[in-house]
Amino acid sequence: MRVVTTITALKAIIRQSKSEGKSIGLVPTMGYLHEGHLALASKAGEENDLVVMSIFVNPTQFGPNEDFESYPRDLARDTKLAESVGVDIIFAPSVEEMYPEDGGITIKAGRQSEILCGASRPGHFDGVLQVVTKLFHLAEPTRAYFGQKDAQQVAIIQTLVRDYNFPLEIRTLPIVREADGLAKSSRNVYLTDSDRAVAPAINEALIVAKEEFLLKGNADAAIKLASRHIETKTSGKIDYIELLSYPDLKTVTEKTEHFLIAAAVYIGKTRLIDNILFSLKGEATC
Repeated sequence: MRVVTTITALKAIIRQSKSEGKSIGLVPTMGYLHEGHLALASKAGEENDLVVMSIFVNPTQFGPNEDFESYPRDLARDTKLAESVGVDIIFAPSVEEMYPEDGGITIKAGRQSEILCGASRPGHFDGVLQVVTKLFHLAEPTRAYFGQKDAQQVAIIQTLVRDYNFPLEIRTLPIVREADGLAKSSRNVYLTDSDRAVAPAINEALIVAKEEFLLKGNADAAIKLASRHIETKTSGKIDYIELLSYPDLKTVTEKTEHFLIAAAVYIGKTRLIDNILFSLKGEATC
């Protein structure tokens, strides 16, 4: 496995791989890898000849009062973990390497970014699209791999790729969870012991909401039930709980076939997100 930190070095590898007719799997991450990231890399290895993992904490997707400076970073640790699941190339650029100049051209994520996480994090998904657009051009992947935990992000990236004819396939894998149901996240390291003990209530609440909706078909009632569960089981602050169509992220109607029930909750000082994708039959759709 090689670790490269410059665009020039990455492009040389990609050119050589393309000339040999190799397929390329890209796994974009912000590092501090967990089992969810490693599952994406393993799947990329099954489906492609070359696996490129980016490790880059992207400043343009963080707001002014968010945790960019304190976001966990450990490249030596990540390198060992990535190598253990067959990653071929780690691309770990500096901020200066990725953003050497600012020409003033921006990307706007649009309607899908104005709800859920985007409602409380203005500009976040603009930054996400900025960095994935750069990574797609630099790595020229055949397939790019994302986790369902960031379901809104995946939907927005799928829209970008579809509407602007990016020549790649977006692959999505299910959320990887702890034994008690908590979604794996790099931010889980921020949780105190008492916070960690109650954090699984978020996933429990989503399951309750899904079952309520499938039984009675009332989205508002399902959301209220989920909110009550979190308020009863934790002292957390709910950012949002919403039930929407997926992947278009619109209000549920009688014609909706695929659903997203998603939540963001502050447990202590840590903002955790989780979701469930399902169909009218109750089947998981990822």
